[in-house]
Amino acid sequence: MTYSAPLKADAPPLIDPFGRHVSYLRVSVTDRCDFRCVYCMSENMTFLPKKDLLTLEELDRLCTAFVAKGVRKLRITGGEPLVRKNIMWLFEALSRHLKSGALDELTLTTNGSQLPRFAKQLADCGVKRVNISLDTLSAEKFREITRWGNFDQVIAGIDAAREAGLHVKINAVALKGVNEHEYDEMIRWTHGQGMDLTLIEAMPMGDIDGDRSGQYLPLSLVRARLMDAWTLEDIPYKTGGPATYVKVAETGGRIGFITPLTHNFCESCNRVRVTCTGTLYMCLGQDDAADLRTPLRAAENDGLLGDAIDEAISRKPKGHDFIIERGASRPAVSRHMSVTGG
Repeated sequence: MTYSAPLKADAPPLIDPFGRHVSYLRVSVTDRCDFRCVYCMSENMTFLPKKDLLTLEELDRLCTAFVAKGVRKLRITGGEPLVRKNIMWLFEALSRHLKSGALDELTLTTNGSQLPRFAKQLADCGVKRVNISLDTLSAEKFREITRWGNFDQVIAGIDAAREAGLHVKINAVALKGVNEHEYDEMIRWTHGQGMDLTLIEAMPMGDIDGDRSGQYLPLSLVRARLMDAWTLEDIPYKTGGPATYVKVAETGGRIGFITPLTHNFCESCNRVRVTCTGTLYMCLGQDDAADLRTPLRAAENDGLLGDAIDEAISRKPKGHDFIIERGASRPAVSRHMSVTGG
């Protein structure tokens, strides 16, 4: 395998119709996952044929084109990105942009199951921090939520990441009647180990074999409950994502809140997402998309690809339209989160 051509420094930056500079790219490298979380997938998923996926070389070339256009932060996602065969080749390839200074950060979101195997290699590639999804500290409840997941394996992955020097942020989806009474314990556990915690509202994406309204727990209510036990101080801390952060006075740690339903966070959105098939989504909560695979494969140079990216960014919407309606037969967005990437 060879890496794509060197960066060209003359590419114009990506500015959307509302003056927002697109500097953050999230790339799904696979729609497959070794878990079947109840809010994300149905248990009997049909995944994309492998022939439809971009090769690792194509993913490198695509990411490099975005970096040439001013993307400074790159997050690798899935599905579970670390189940993609030979995935470390891609991290090693992309690390050259960290070394050159063209890229500020290379990171990933993972369920943690493969980190005992890959944490040290990720750190060697210049990854400084990882987001690990963990919705409960109960092994029994974890199995119920993930269907197939092994709690001890994920905890071992978290330990491996920390031992490798990676900063860990725990992501927990707020699920009504499932984990809503665990947040005090999760705060004590994460902050006690020097990790941040981010709570996320359940997003209405993809058919999950059930009524999603029963899962939805507004984070405005969660925050109000937390304030009964903790002193929360709003802080300007940002990681480039949609979370707003508070500092917990009693622990000194941070809690992030991602609220796509109770608070539209789109006014400062600097992000776009590319799927493992080369489809560019300008907004997580909209279906408008652009095909980048065709121009990517149509020519060895990146002229057509660059034009396709520019045209797509010119259509980036002002905001999303997420809503969860009780008894709704269809999700707000038909594709699963594992297709677009978390």
